Amino acid sequence: MAENRRNEEKLIDTIKESPKLRRRLTIRGVLSFFIVAILIRAIFVGRYENVFVCVLSLLLFCVPMMLEKKLSIDIPPLMEAIIYCFIFAAEILGEINSFYTKISGWDTMLHTLNGFLVAAVGFCLVDLFNRSERMTFKLSPIFLALVAFCFSMTVGVLWEFFEFSMDYFFGTDMQKDFIINTIHSVALNPDGLNNVVTEKITSLVVNGKDWMEFPGGYIDIGIIDTMKDLMVNFVGAVVFSVIGFFYVKNRGKGKFAPMLIPIVLDVPKNSKDKKNKD
Repeated sequence: MAENRRNEEKLIDTIKESPKLRRRLTIRGVLSFFIVAILIRAIFVGRYENVFVCVLSLLLFCVPMMLEKKLSIDIPPLMEAIIYCFIFAAEILGEINSFYTKISGWDTMLHTLNGFLVAAVGFCLVDLFNRSERMTFKLSPIFLALVAFCFSMTVGVLWEFFEFSMDYFFGTDMQKDFIINTIHSVALNPDGLNNVVTEKITSLVVNGKDWMEFPGGYIDIGIIDTMKDLMVNFVGAVVFSVIGFFYVKNRGKGKFAPMLIPIVLDVPKNSKDKKNKD
């Protein structure tokens, strides 16, 4: 009887999971098809750096399922779809197809979404500990939201450190430069006072070339890009932290938040008792 009961429970779980499994396979399957096609083309044309990006993207596609098994959680289909689309947009469209430079605001959009997703990861991890019976402390909803926000901002800062290090030591351009036509600086004050002097750039010659014709002004060397990325990361982190706050405060209520926050797969105590009796 006990064996039949366990088989019935497994069958019910399989039926419940089948729609989600189909959605997962559809999203991953379509995006993976495009990645494999791009990978094959990159091999034929000898773009091996693109091959690496494609392989990395396929490996990242496995992360959600690995986290589900490792942490015993269930990632909602919408959140999982956002993660897959984010990886595809950042690695394949952004890096290989140069959307970062071709489409204005592409990098800003992804950094905002990154702040949102990383806050979700931080919130989920802390929420798992918070709901564990083995932990000796419980965090209030406001502290859970605050930890998620701080986690997202920390990851954002570390990423900017990585971009700067790559640009400084290896000569890359991960911190995309901006063209500016006006400089505001106290260094331009002839009296040495701490008063800002505004200087509009009307002519700029570098190595005998007129930079007002191309690229159109002074290059800021990445500082604007870095601060913009951190600010939009801040926006994404705040948005999810607010969602997470109300999710914990009104646990079990609402329709939007459960679509974005992983569910802890708790083992029912009754099932443990039945196993012990058997």
